[in-house]
Amino acid sequence: MTFVDIILLEAVSAEAIMIHKYSNNIPQKIIAYGSPTAPCPCPTTTPLPSSEQQVQIPIDPACWYQLNTPSYSMAGLFDGITNVNVEMGWGKMFNNYDAYYAVEEGEEINLESIKFYDGEGQLGPYSMTLSVITKDWRKVPIATFTGSEYNSWVGPYPDRPTTGDNCFKLDSTFRDIKFLVLNLWYMFPTEIELYGQYTASSLPIPAIVPSVKLKDTFGVNGFEWDFLNVYNGLEINEASFEAAKSFRGIRHYMDWEKLESNEGSYTYSPVHSGGWDYDLVYQRLKAEGIEVLACLKTLPNWMQNTYPENMRDSENVPVRYGKDFTDPTSYMEQAKLGFQYIARYGSNTQVDVSLLSVNENPRWTADPVNTVKVGLGLIKYIECDNERDKWWKGRKAYQTAYEYAANLSAFYDGHKNTMGPGVGVKNADPSVKVVMAGLASPTTDYVKGMVDWCKQNRGFKADGSVDLCWNVINYHYYSNDSEVSQGGYPTRGVSPEKSKAVEVASQFVEMSHRYTGCIPVWMTEGGYDINQSSPLKAIPIGNKTPEDTQADWILRSSLLYARSGIEKVFYYQMYDDNPDAPIQFGSSGMLNQNRTRRASADYLFQVNKVMGDYTYQQTLHSDPIVDRYEKDGQIAYALVVPDEVGRTANYTLNVGGTDSVRIYTPRKGYQSMSYTTEVPQNGQVEVSVTETPVFVMQAPVATNTARLGAEEPVAPRLNFTVYPNPTSSYVDVVADNSGQAPYTIRVYQANGQLQQEIQSSTPSVEVKERIDLSDTPFGVDVLELIQGDERVVKKIIRTQ
Repeated sequence: MTFVDIILLEAVSAEAIMIHKYSNNIPQKIIAYGSPTAPCPCPTTTPLPSSEQQVQIPIDPACWYQLNTPSYSMAGLFDGITNVNVEMGWGKMFNNYDAYYAVEEGEEINLESIKFYDGEGQLGPYSMTLSVITKDWRKVPIATFTGSEYNSWVGPYPDRPTTGDNCFKLDSTFRDIKFLVLNLWYMFPTEIELYGQYTASSLPIPAIVPSVKLKDTFGVNGFEWDFLNVYNGLEINEASFEAAKSFRGIRHYMDWEKLESNEGSYTYSPVHSGGWDYDLVYQRLKAEGIEVLACLKTLPNWMQNTYPENMRDSENVPVRYGKDFTDPTSYMEQAKLGFQYIARYGSNTQVDVSLLSVNENPRWTADPVNTVKVGLGLIKYIECDNERDKWWKGRKAYQTAYEYAANLSAFYDGHKNTMGPGVGVKNADPSVKVVMAGLASPTTDYVKGMVDWCKQNRGFKADGSVDLCWNVINYHYYSNDSEVSQGGYPTRGVSPEKSKAVEVASQFVEMSHRYTGCIPVWMTEGGYDINQSSPLKAIPIGNKTPEDTQADWILRSSLLYARSGIEKVFYYQMYDDNPDAPIQFGSSGMLNQNRTRRASADYLFQVNKVMGDYTYQQTLHSDPIVDRYEKDGQIAYALVVPDEVGRTANYTLNVGGTDSVRIYTPRKGYQSMSYTTEVPQNGQVEVSVTETPVFVMQAPVATNTARLGAEEPVAPRLNFTVYPNPTSSYVDVVADNSGQAPYTIRVYQANGQLQQEIQSSTPSVEVKERIDLSDTPFGVDVLELIQGDERVVKKIIRTQ
């Protein structure tokens, strides 16, 4: 086959390539060689003749990615082993698919010869094709593997003899290659070798220097009803909001249906589907300094109704039925919504209001009316959908990396402003950051594919960087004993250090530095269940309950991600979905249903008060782990034993010339960590380290205690009595008030709505109050007593 024949083959087969782009077959081995200076006898034991110009081209298997659901590495094709069959995994989304190898900037491959090792024999109709994408973005098929021989090397053309002159040599040398592309089915060669001229890239890869503020790893996933009254979506539930202060970030799961329940008709305050007031939630969160990541997800009903009835699913790919997933214009409706939403909640006050609209019709008499608002400055980050690699939903809900990149390109800026006015979030506010959908399968292959789609379809910026259509890389990871985040067959959760959390985080951070110019990496879903039948359960350890272990592992996850360079972390989630169900994610809430904190939320709340503004600097020791943090020249340390058996260890910490240090320990049910004060000996202090992290910092100077955010010791836990209980009309509250501090008593209904509040204005030696419950509904109420840094909660049963 000549070079002309190859070009004609590309033209003739273009449609076939599109039809079969998702296949699963790979030859067992491929080898490519440069132009030999002598005829090439090709028996299996005869090496290819060499020349001064010809080298074996080094192929890094980690640089391949597959446009398919996650699978095994492609390393087996390039490991030099010819007698072991290559597998790519089972249960893939596509039987036929492409795998890409991007030639890096500054790297050069001139391809002259190819060798495949046939270890399995005939592939039948499932041949493997090797193509190149040239500098002018033409895809040219150059070699085919059919398995025509057994246990022997074969060349790029299956219709030619495997012995004789130049049997591995390509008819033409291919230069200036941008990509190598393998079209795969079920069976593969056992080895591939490529030969020609090769120049390695000399461009430096930016150094990885983690600089993560600890509080940025204290985020959580939640919904609008986690902040508003269940029976009045226009009113903040103060108990709920008080509990939410445990977290420094909220990933707001925001259904498209809420904002656009009728096509082209936008609502926010209130949304017409559910009646929630988004303006109110965002304004209050901003006032409390809690950052919002708005996660726009799911399809509205009017778009689902374009699908056949048996294919309707709110988690389908966000297009009308029948649209091409690879075409950015297919995502027009979602990109328009993104523009409308960010025009309102972003920071650009100069948006053309003629492009904006709201549904001004009240739902009933006296219902608040939506009005157009611009540049409220409430949202800085927006995530384009959630887990677009959701293989478990089938093809209708799964996007390849290339398809999701096309989706993002529309959502980001209307595919480089080619989709008309009022499309894309960057056209509403250039300063807003677009976060890619969190990956359910945390593999960097997917992101590398997105980058390469941008190279081909968006090009490069003036500074030579790829014109990406997102600003933050995002993945999900749940630590469990199957070592597969949301797959496999786990039986329980494991501590973060015993999982692959560090390995996965490192892979994403390194990939960002190598391929994207160091854009931030976030982890937006992770956590543990309390229910002991869940495959993601936190386990009891020693005298620790599963809730205690969940708290340890959550806090340790934050420390792990900070030292790994993950810039923001959001846990799943604020409240349980179904605490009694033995399913993953059902009991992973960090707040109780009565709007009080579980131990995990206690820990984050307490640590944030002391360490939240400190930034990770370096790790000094691995077991126990000792991390050094810094804030405004002040040093602090985090220490923990990375185990899950109740182990303790002693560590001698060098604290320099500090006169005294405080050693803080988180504790369940309190507002603040406990601490002890230690005087260093010769600049060192002995620290007893357990599986609950401890924090060490300089003790505050008496004249300037505020500079470290340190707190004075708190009074002992309150001795809190409520009687009669159950009751029909009232309860008396009596507590030992040895701290002699003012107190607050609050009564909440079971749904979290504040029923009444009593506050003392002056200290007293005793708390004694009678609470009238005659106006509260029958059932269970929650009584909360707060005094100084203590908080105690008890249930009250109200009977007839």
